[in-house]
This record gives sequence, structure tokens and C-alpha cells, in this order.
Amino acid sequence: MTLAWKTERLVGVEMVCTAHHTKGLFGEVTAMATQVTGNEGKSVSRREFVRGSAVSLAALGLVGSRVFAAGSDKIRVGLVGCGSRGTGAVRNCVDSSPNVEIVALGDVFQDRVEACLSVIKKDGEKDWSSSEPWKHADKVKVTPQTCFTGFDAYQKVINSGVDLIILATPPHFRPIHLKAAIEAGKHVFMEKPVAVDPVGIRSVLASSELAKTKGLAIVAGTQRRHDPKYIEVMKRVHDGDIGALVAGQCYWVQGWVRQWGFYTERKPSWSDMETQCRNWYYYTWLSGDHIVEQHVHNLDVINWAMGTHPVLAMGMGGRQVRVEPEFGNIYDHFAVEFEYPNGARILSLARQIAGCSERIGERVVGATGVAREGAIEGAKPFKYTGPTPNPYEQEHADLIRSIRDGRPFNEGRQVAESTMTAILGRMSTYTGRAMKWDWAMKSSKLDLAPPAYKLGDLPVAPVAIPGKTPLT
Repeated sequence: MTLAWKTERLVGVEMVCTAHHTKGLFGEVTAMATQVTGNEGKSVSRREFVRGSAVSLAALGLVGSRVFAAGSDKIRVGLVGCGSRGTGAVRNCVDSSPNVEIVALGDVFQDRVEACLSVIKKDGEKDWSSSEPWKHADKVKVTPQTCFTGFDAYQKVINSGVDLIILATPPHFRPIHLKAAIEAGKHVFMEKPVAVDPVGIRSVLASSELAKTKGLAIVAGTQRRHDPKYIEVMKRVHDGDIGALVAGQCYWVQGWVRQWGFYTERKPSWSDMETQCRNWYYYTWLSGDHIVEQHVHNLDVINWAMGTHPVLAMGMGGRQVRVEPEFGNIYDHFAVEFEYPNGARILSLARQIAGCSERIGERVVGATGVAREGAIEGAKPFKYTGPTPNPYEQEHADLIRSIRDGRPFNEGRQVAESTMTAILGRMSTYTGRAMKWDWAMKSSKLDLAPPAYKLGDLPVAPVAIPGKTPLT
């Protein structure tokens, strides 16, 4: 993922739902009364829940100032999914705000839990997503009794007395884990994407609505929405500085090598299920394919700019160089045209093939100008020159601030719709059929879940063939 920062980025326009932004412009900020749900489902005051201030965003001009009472209360964090991203995310969370402790870890595999714990209990290592080397080993309060393994580890983490759950397992599991966390009254940070099929998306939408009624926060790992240079450009796009939006392009076109992309050689002792879960990126049922797992970032930017999701997708793609069976059943390239309600058409390109030109970014075309990352060209030019906080940390700071401020963010619907946009593109590409949003959301019965969640036999689904793979 570090390669992403070295490649060309044409546009990025993301947001954070901070205090001075309006609900209609930047998404849903769920107002919360002075009561929040505690660990046991009891109603406790916000002051009783947690005191103290998160990292101040007022200095960035992103939120209004607010006075917090000093105190020693802490937000207790549990991590579900102890791979590379989970380990990075939990460090981003602690780095972002004071009075945060890591108290529980869960993963299907014991060695993943042990590897994560060994990293976070020792200061000095710098994760690619962090601003500085890790220096908060003292904030790790994990014990042998709060380390959990197995497919039910998520439920054990939820039940371990935590306040905030970080969900960083393979995307297939996100709807199940989110539902359990919200029903248990926990705030959630969840990595993108948030599902791999329409059935999962419907679940995430339902959980997001439940979170609103419970006054719970949901923040997603679409970090561009927490980056000021994206926020300021998008604000101007929505204010009409480039006129009516007529077209656009988005790209995650990047090389791929065997060592990149979470690949581990199969061991003789591994079952089919273990092999697939450890190499989850290469199986559609686990990752959603790279258009969903990776390109969702760019599609999220486009949806944000357009203020809605597409109504139609028509795609093409295939598996040209990723031919070895150990690389599962995902494609290595996609090209999708998305049509939006105003008639604008957006070209989406995603590719993972080595030795080719690379491009990562977004470009939004209006009647009087063009928006790209940090800048606008046209009748009302703009170039962002303000602060540039680390967005991987900022998203956690914003989440924790919103909890402490009594106005928990709820990004569930927006990230669900962006994930569904990517799923729609994949469904169209796999089947070779133009795909309507309404049909996919309301009528599709596509559910990629395996027959059972247990380590054992699990045949790999065949690679999709456009024109032959059926609609479901």
C-alpha cells in the first residue's frame, strides 16, 4: 500500500463530518442526546463515559472549540482482525487521541493475535500508515484472558468490556461483526470495504440505522474523507465552483507482484478454508475482488462529489496475468462506466498488472472547471495550502472527538453505498450485463457466504466468465 503514495494522483476529494460542516453537504452526522449506551446497555452520561479532549482539530479550523472536563476515564478499544491493517489501525487509533487503551484482540488464527501483540507491546517500529514510530506500548492492556481466537473471536472481543471496536477482518465478515457490535452498544471503526455482496450491504445499512437510534458512532476507513485538502476542494465543488458536474474519471491502476497483496504459500496442514482466509485478497467471497477492496476509495470520492450513488453500471474486465490457481478467482483488471442520476458518466479503471503505467486518483469535470486532489482549475481556481494531518490518524481522532463531543459520526450509509457502487461494477463485469442499482439493491439475492464458518473443505468458485456467469 505504500506504493500508492508514490504514484500519480489526479484527484481526491474526501471529507470529514466535522462540527462546522452541514449534514446535507457532507453526509450524516447523527446528533446524540446527553446519554450514551454503556458497556452493559445501561444509560450513562457522556461525562461518565469518557472525559478529556481528543486531538484538537480547532487548530486546523475543522471543528468548533469545545471545553471538556479533565479526568482519567479512558476509551477501551478492542481489535477484531489482527493482520497488517488491523495492527496499523489500532496504532493509528491510540496515536490519534489521549486516554485510549488497547484491551482486547481477536482473530481466527492464534499466530495473528500473537504477532499483533508482539508488535504493539514494543515501542520503536513505524507502521506505513503512522506519522511516527510507535511509542504507546504502555497503552496496551491486553492480557491472555482478553486474547481470543476462532470464528467467534469477534463476539468475545465485543463482550470483553470494550467501548470501541475496530473491525479489520477480511471484508466478507464486516456485516456480521458490525451488526453484533452495534447490537451490543459499541462504537465502531470499520475498515473499508464493508461488504462483498448486496446481502451484506443491506445488513450494513440496517446496522447503521440502528446505530443512529442508539447514539453510536460508526467511522469507516475511507480516510480521504478526513483529509483537509479533500474536504476543502469538495466543499467548493458542492458550492458550485466548477458548475454542474458532467463527467469524471477515477483510477486505481497499479502494478502487482507476488509478494504484494497478502499472499502466503499454502502449508500442508492448512485446510481450504484456512488457505483462503489467510490469502483472503484473492477470493471474491472474502475480498469482493480488488475493484471492491481497493478501488472503493476512488469510487467513494466520486459518490461524494456527485452527492449520491450511480443508477447504472456497465463494465468489462478479466484475469489476464493472474493465472496461477493459488491466486484464487479474482480478476486483475476492470473498466466500468457508471451513470449517475443527473446523466453524468464516470469512467472507472482498476488494474493490478506489473510493468504497466500507474495512476491513482480521481478527476471531476464540471461545466466551468475541473476538480482534482487539493486543487480546482477553471473559472474559480483554488489550491489547498493548509495543514496536512495524517488522514489514517485523523479519521480516528475525528471518531473519538465525535464520541466525546456527544455528536457521534455515522458514516455507515455513505461507505455502504460506495462499497455497493464497487460491487455493482464487479457484478456487471463478471456477468457482462449492464447493471441497475435498484435491481441489485432490491432484487439481487447474491450472497457469497460459505456453507459454514469452520476450518475444512471449501472448493474455490470458478473464475467468472462474462456472458456465461449468471445474474443472481
